[in-house]
Amino acid sequence: MGSTPIAPQTTASCLWAQAGVVRHKTCRASYRCETCRFDRALRRAAAKNRQRPKDSRPSSPKDRPIVFWKDRLKELPPWKRPCIHHMQGRITFRACTQAYRCADCEFDQYFSDQLSVHAVIRPVDILDVDGFKIPHGFYCHPGHTWVRMEEDETVRVGLDEFALRLLGPPDRIEAPLVGKPVEQDHPAVHLQRGPRQARFPAPVSGVVTDLNPALRERGALAHQDPYAEGWVMRVHAPHLRRDLKRLAIGRETETVLRKDIDRLHQLIEQSAGPLSTDGGLLGDDLFGSLPQIGWQRLVELIGGVET
Repeated sequence: MGSTPIAPQTTASCLWAQAGVVRHKTCRASYRCETCRFDRALRRAAAKNRQRPKDSRPSSPKDRPIVFWKDRLKELPPWKRPCIHHMQGRITFRACTQAYRCADCEFDQYFSDQLSVHAVIRPVDILDVDGFKIPHGFYCHPGHTWVRMEEDETVRVGLDEFALRLLGPPDRIEAPLVGKPVEQDHPAVHLQRGPRQARFPAPVSGVVTDLNPALRERGALAHQDPYAEGWVMRVHAPHLRRDLKRLAIGRETETVLRKDIDRLHQLIEQSAGPLSTDGGLLGDDLFGSLPQIGWQRLVELIGGVET
Protein backbone atom coordinates (compact mmCIF):
# COMPACT_ATOMS: atom_id res chain seq x y z
CA MET A 1 0.00 0.00 0.00
CA GLY A 2 1.44 3.34 -1.00
CA SER A 3 1.94 6.33 1.23
CA THR A 4 -1.04 8.55 1.95
CA PRO A 5 -0.72 12.31 1.59
CA ILE A 6 -1.15 14.07 4.89
CA ALA A 7 -3.34 17.14 4.84
CA PRO A 8 -2.33 19.97 7.16
CA GLN A 9 -5.12 20.65 9.60
CA THR A 10 -6.21 24.26 9.30
CA THR A 11 -9.21 23.98 11.61
CA ALA A 12 -10.13 21.62 14.40
CA SER A 13 -13.84 21.21 13.84
CA CYS A 14 -15.65 18.73 16.05
CA LEU A 15 -16.74 15.51 14.34
CA TRP A 16 -20.35 16.19 15.35
CA ALA A 17 -20.19 19.57 13.59
CA GLN A 18 -18.54 18.12 10.48
CA ALA A 19 -21.35 15.57 10.24
CA GLY A 20 -23.96 18.32 10.55
CA VAL A 21 -25.45 17.12 13.84
CA VAL A 22 -24.60 20.45 15.47
CA ARG A 23 -23.94 23.76 13.75
CA HIS A 24 -20.61 24.94 15.06
CA LYS A 25 -18.25 23.30 17.51
CA THR A 26 -14.45 23.49 17.75
CA CYS A 27 -12.58 20.42 18.94
CA ARG A 28 -10.34 21.28 21.88
CA ALA A 29 -9.32 17.70 22.70
CA SER A 30 -7.21 16.87 19.61
CA TYR A 31 -9.93 14.37 18.61
CA ARG A 32 -9.45 12.35 21.79
CA CYS A 33 -13.22 12.02 22.06
CA GLU A 34 -13.07 9.72 25.08
CA THR A 35 -11.90 12.69 27.17
CA CYS A 36 -14.56 15.11 25.85
CA ARG A 37 -17.65 15.90 27.95
CA PHE A 38 -19.44 17.30 24.90
CA ASP A 39 -18.96 14.03 23.02
CA ARG A 40 -20.23 11.99 25.97
CA ALA A 41 -23.31 14.19 26.32
CA LEU A 42 -24.21 13.89 22.65
CA ARG A 43 -23.64 10.13 22.68
CA ARG A 44 -26.09 9.82 25.55
CA ALA A 45 -28.65 11.94 23.70
CA ALA A 46 -28.19 9.93 20.50
CA ALA A 47 -28.58 6.62 22.35
CA LYS A 48 -31.78 7.89 23.99
CA ASN A 49 -33.21 9.05 20.66
CA ARG A 50 -32.50 5.68 19.05
CA GLN A 51 -35.00 4.16 21.46
CA ARG A 52 -37.80 6.54 20.48
CA PRO A 53 -40.51 5.14 18.18
CA LYS A 54 -40.07 6.24 14.59
CA ASP A 55 -43.54 7.76 14.40
CA SER A 56 -42.72 10.07 17.33
CA ARG A 57 -39.70 11.58 15.64
CA PRO A 58 -40.18 15.02 14.03
CA SER A 59 -40.14 15.15 10.24
CA SER A 60 -38.87 18.72 9.93
CA PRO A 61 -35.07 18.96 9.38
CA LYS A 62 -34.94 21.78 11.93
CA ASP A 63 -36.43 19.53 14.58
CA ARG A 64 -34.33 16.48 13.80
CA PRO A 65 -33.20 14.78 17.02
CA ILE A 66 -29.58 14.26 17.94
CA VAL A 67 -28.19 11.17 16.22
CA PHE A 68 -24.72 9.70 16.38
CA TRP A 69 -22.42 11.51 13.95
CA LYS A 70 -21.61 8.29 12.11
CA ASP A 71 -25.32 7.61 11.55
CA ARG A 72 -25.77 11.09 10.09
CA LEU A 73 -22.89 10.58 7.64
CA LYS A 74 -24.31 7.22 6.56
CA GLU A 75 -27.19 9.18 5.02
CA LEU A 76 -24.73 10.41 2.37
CA PRO A 77 -23.91 8.43 -0.76
CA PRO A 78 -20.97 6.08 -0.07
CA TRP A 79 -18.54 8.09 -2.23
CA LYS A 80 -19.27 11.25 -0.22
CA ARG A 81 -18.76 9.77 3.24
CA PRO A 82 -15.44 11.17 4.53
CA CYS A 83 -12.94 8.84 6.14
CA ILE A 84 -12.47 9.64 9.83
CA HIS A 85 -8.75 10.28 9.24
CA HIS A 86 -9.72 13.02 6.76
CA MET A 87 -12.16 14.49 9.27
CA GLN A 88 -9.35 14.62 11.82
CA GLY A 89 -7.19 16.55 9.38
CA ARG A 90 -4.60 13.82 8.85
CA ILE A 91 -5.08 13.02 5.16
CA THR A 92 -6.60 14.53 2.06
CA PHE A 93 -10.14 13.44 1.21
CA ARG A 94 -10.77 9.73 1.15
CA ALA A 95 -14.21 8.10 1.10
CA CYS A 96 -15.15 5.66 3.84
CA THR A 97 -15.87 2.27 2.27
CA GLN A 98 -16.82 0.40 5.44
CA ALA A 99 -19.81 2.42 6.72
CA TYR A 100 -17.59 3.63 9.59
CA ARG A 101 -16.83 0.14 10.81
CA CYS A 102 -13.18 1.03 11.27
CA ALA A 103 -12.34 -2.35 12.81
CA ASP A 104 -13.11 -3.96 9.41
CA CYS A 105 -11.08 -1.42 7.41
CA GLU A 106 -7.67 -2.44 6.08
CA PHE A 107 -6.73 1.19 5.43
CA ASP A 108 -7.59 2.21 9.00
CA GLN A 109 -5.38 -0.54 10.38
CA TYR A 110 -2.53 0.44 8.07
CA PHE A 111 -2.84 4.15 8.78
CA SER A 112 -3.19 3.72 12.55
CA ASP A 113 -0.06 1.58 12.63
CA GLN A 114 1.88 4.19 10.71
CA LEU A 115 0.58 7.09 12.77
CA SER A 116 0.72 5.56 16.23
CA VAL A 117 3.92 3.54 16.12
CA HIS A 118 6.22 5.08 13.54
CA ALA A 119 5.18 8.72 13.32
CA VAL A 120 5.74 9.78 16.91
CA ILE A 121 4.39 13.27 17.48
CA ARG A 122 6.90 15.49 19.20
CA PRO A 123 5.40 17.73 21.92
CA VAL A 124 5.70 21.48 21.37
CA ASP A 125 4.36 23.23 24.48
CA ILE A 126 6.65 22.55 27.42
CA LEU A 127 6.24 23.24 31.14
CA ASP A 128 9.64 23.98 32.74
CA VAL A 129 9.95 23.34 36.47
CA ASP A 130 13.39 24.33 37.77
CA GLY A 131 15.03 22.97 34.64
CA PHE A 132 12.95 19.79 34.40
CA LYS A 133 10.62 19.75 31.39
CA ILE A 134 7.16 18.26 31.04
CA PRO A 135 5.02 18.65 27.90
CA HIS A 136 1.57 20.13 28.31
CA GLY A 137 -1.18 17.57 27.82
CA PHE A 138 0.79 14.71 29.38
CA TYR A 139 -0.61 13.01 32.49
CA CYS A 140 2.00 12.15 35.11
CA HIS A 141 2.10 9.42 37.75
CA PRO A 142 3.80 10.15 41.11
CA GLY A 143 6.22 7.35 40.21
CA HIS A 144 7.45 9.48 37.26
CA THR A 145 5.86 7.55 34.44
CA TRP A 146 3.75 9.52 31.97
CA VAL A 147 0.65 8.99 29.85
CA ARG A 148 -0.15 10.53 26.50
CA MET A 149 -3.67 10.09 25.16
CA GLU A 150 -4.16 8.53 21.74
CA GLU A 151 -7.23 7.18 19.97
CA ASP A 152 -10.08 5.31 21.62
CA GLU A 153 -8.85 3.88 24.95
CA THR A 154 -5.18 3.61 23.96
CA VAL A 155 -2.38 5.57 25.63
CA ARG A 156 1.35 5.86 25.17
CA VAL A 157 3.51 5.42 28.28
CA GLY A 158 7.08 6.39 29.15
CA LEU A 159 9.46 7.57 31.88
CA ASP A 160 9.68 11.29 32.57
CA GLU A 161 12.78 13.48 32.34
CA PHE A 162 13.12 13.76 36.11
CA ALA A 163 13.60 9.99 36.56
CA LEU A 164 15.93 9.66 33.59
CA ARG A 165 18.16 12.58 34.55
CA LEU A 166 18.51 11.33 38.11
CA LEU A 167 19.45 7.79 37.10
CA GLY A 168 21.35 8.75 33.96
CA PRO A 169 21.30 7.06 30.53
CA PRO A 170 20.09 3.45 30.89
CA ASP A 171 21.47 0.52 28.91
CA ARG A 172 18.00 -0.87 28.31
CA ILE A 173 14.36 -0.34 29.21
CA GLU A 174 11.79 -3.11 29.02
CA ALA A 175 8.07 -3.57 29.64
CA PRO A 176 5.69 -6.57 29.70
CA LEU A 177 5.20 -8.31 26.37
CA VAL A 178 2.36 -7.41 24.00
CA GLY A 179 -0.87 -8.92 25.30
CA LYS A 180 0.23 -8.91 28.92
CA PRO A 181 -1.80 -6.95 31.52
CA VAL A 182 -0.43 -4.05 33.55
CA GLU A 183 -2.01 -2.59 36.66
CA GLN A 184 -1.94 1.02 37.78
CA ASP A 185 0.60 1.66 40.57
CA HIS A 186 2.21 -1.77 40.10
CA PRO A 187 5.76 -2.16 38.67
CA ALA A 188 5.77 -2.43 34.88
CA VAL A 189 8.69 -0.47 33.39
CA HIS A 190 12.08 -2.11 33.95
CA LEU A 191 15.22 0.04 33.68
CA GLN A 192 18.79 -1.27 33.70
CA ARG A 193 22.08 0.62 33.91
CA GLY A 194 25.07 -1.66 34.15
CA PRO A 195 24.44 -4.08 37.03
CA ARG A 196 21.87 -1.74 38.60
CA GLN A 197 18.17 -2.12 37.96
CA ALA A 198 14.89 -0.47 38.92
CA ARG A 199 11.21 -0.92 38.17
CA PHE A 200 8.63 1.82 37.86
CA PRO A 201 4.82 1.74 38.13
CA ALA A 202 2.33 1.55 35.30
CA PRO A 203 0.39 4.84 35.27
CA VAL A 204 -2.80 3.10 34.06
CA SER A 205 -4.29 -0.38 34.03
CA GLY A 206 -4.84 -2.29 30.82
CA VAL A 207 -3.21 -4.55 28.24
CA VAL A 208 0.05 -3.83 26.42
CA THR A 209 -0.55 -3.39 22.68
CA ASP A 210 2.87 -2.14 21.46
CA LEU A 211 6.44 -1.88 22.69
CA ASN A 212 9.30 0.38 21.65
CA PRO A 213 11.81 -2.29 20.56
CA ALA A 214 14.67 0.23 20.25
CA LEU A 215 14.85 0.60 24.03
CA ARG A 216 15.95 -3.01 24.55
CA GLU A 217 19.27 -2.25 22.89
CA ARG A 218 19.39 1.55 23.14
CA GLY A 219 17.88 2.51 26.46
CA ALA A 220 19.73 5.83 26.27
CA LEU A 221 17.24 6.87 23.58
CA ALA A 222 14.69 7.48 26.33
CA HIS A 223 17.25 9.63 28.18
CA GLN A 224 17.83 11.70 25.03
CA ASP A 225 14.17 12.10 24.05
CA PRO A 226 11.87 10.93 26.88
CA TYR A 227 8.57 12.28 25.53
CA ALA A 228 8.75 11.28 21.87
CA GLU A 229 11.17 8.69 20.49
CA GLY A 230 11.80 7.39 24.02
CA TRP A 231 8.26 6.11 24.66
CA VAL A 232 8.19 2.68 26.31
CA MET A 233 4.85 1.03 25.54
CA ARG A 234 1.29 1.56 24.39
CA VAL A 235 -1.58 0.30 26.52
CA HIS A 236 -5.25 -0.32 25.85
CA ALA A 237 -6.80 1.09 29.02
CA PRO A 238 -10.52 0.27 29.32
CA HIS A 239 -10.83 2.08 32.68
CA LEU A 240 -9.07 5.22 31.51
CA ARG A 241 -11.47 7.72 33.04
CA ARG A 242 -11.01 6.13 36.44
CA ASP A 243 -7.24 5.87 36.11
CA LEU A 244 -6.75 9.48 34.99
CA LYS A 245 -8.27 10.74 38.26
CA ARG A 246 -5.17 9.44 40.04
CA LEU A 247 -2.75 11.24 37.72
CA ALA A 248 -1.60 14.86 37.56
CA ILE A 249 -1.67 17.18 34.56
CA GLY A 250 -0.52 20.76 33.93
CA ARG A 251 -0.07 22.81 37.09
CA GLU A 252 -0.89 19.75 39.20
CA THR A 253 2.23 18.11 37.77
CA GLU A 254 4.27 21.21 38.61
CA THR A 255 3.17 21.01 42.25
CA VAL A 256 4.09 17.33 42.54
CA LEU A 257 7.41 17.79 40.78
CA ARG A 258 8.47 20.75 42.94
CA LYS A 259 8.02 18.62 46.04
CA ASP A 260 10.29 15.93 44.57
CA ILE A 261 12.85 18.53 43.51
CA ASP A 262 12.94 19.89 47.07
CA ARG A 263 13.45 16.36 48.42
CA LEU A 264 16.20 15.83 45.86
CA HIS A 265 18.06 18.98 46.92
CA GLN A 266 17.90 17.85 50.54
CA LEU A 267 19.26 14.44 49.56
CA ILE A 268 22.13 15.97 47.61
CA GLU A 269 23.07 18.29 50.46
CA GLN A 270 23.02 15.40 52.93
CA SER A 271 25.22 13.26 50.68
CA ALA A 272 27.51 15.71 48.88
CA GLY A 273 27.24 19.10 50.59
CA PRO A 274 25.41 22.26 49.44
CA LEU A 275 24.73 22.74 45.76
CA SER A 276 27.27 24.79 43.85
CA THR A 277 26.33 28.31 42.80
CA ASP A 278 25.05 27.33 39.38
CA GLY A 279 21.46 28.15 40.21
CA GLY A 280 20.85 24.67 41.54
CA LEU A 281 20.12 23.25 38.08
CA LEU A 282 21.07 19.61 37.82
CA GLY A 283 22.91 17.88 35.02
CA ASP A 284 21.71 15.04 32.83
CA ASP A 285 23.26 12.24 34.90
CA LEU A 286 23.02 12.84 38.63
CA PHE A 287 23.97 9.31 39.63
CA GLY A 288 26.99 9.39 37.34
CA SER A 289 28.10 12.74 38.79
CA LEU A 290 27.33 11.98 42.44
CA PRO A 291 27.38 8.19 42.92
CA GLN A 292 27.82 8.67 46.67
CA ILE A 293 24.11 9.53 46.86
CA GLY A 294 23.38 5.88 46.13
CA TRP A 295 21.30 4.19 43.46
CA GLN A 296 18.71 2.87 45.90
CA ARG A 297 18.08 6.28 47.46
CA LEU A 298 17.51 7.87 44.05
CA VAL A 299 15.19 5.07 42.94
CA GLU A 300 13.15 5.41 46.13
CA LEU A 301 12.93 9.19 45.70
CA ILE A 302 11.59 8.73 42.18
CA GLY A 303 9.00 6.22 43.40
CA GLY A 304 10.51 3.11 41.85
CA VAL A 305 11.66 -0.22 43.28
CA GLU A 306 15.25 -1.43 43.17
CA THR A 307 15.57 -4.98 41.81
